[in-house]
Amino acid sequence: MDSPARFKDLCLDARDHQALADWWCRAMGYRRHVGASGPRPDGDPVPIVAVDGAGPLVWVNPVPEGKVVKNRLHFDVDGDVQALLALGATIVRAREVDRPWDVLADPEGNEFCVFSPGGA
Repeated sequence: MDSPARFKDLCLDARDHQALADWWCRAMGYRRHVGASGPRPDGDPVPIVAVDGAGPLVWVNPVPEGKVVKNRLHFDVDGDVQALLALGATIVRAREVDRPWDVLADPEGNEFCVFSPGGA
C-alpha cells in the first residue's frame, strides 16, 4: 500500500531570510539553488542545496515575526561547534556526559544540535 505522503523538502522561517540563507550556506557548505528561470525575487523564499548534491533541499522562508518558542523540529548536524560559533551561532546548551551533543542557535534563534563527526 502506498503511503499518503513522502518527504520532499525542509523549510526554515526567518525574518531576514536572505541573510539566514547565506548563513546556513556558509555553515553547511550549501549554495543557493537557481532554477531554470534564474534567481528568485528578493521577497521570495530562498532554496538552498548542498554543493555536492547530498542532503535535502532547504527553503528559507520570509516571515514577519521572530522566533518566540522552542523549535518543534530542528536540524541535527555533524560539525565543529567552535567554527559554527565563529560564524555567529550561539550556544544554547553545552554537551554533557549523558547528552553527547551541543545545542546551538542560528543568528535568528533557530535551534539545532551539533554532533562531533564520527560521534553519537
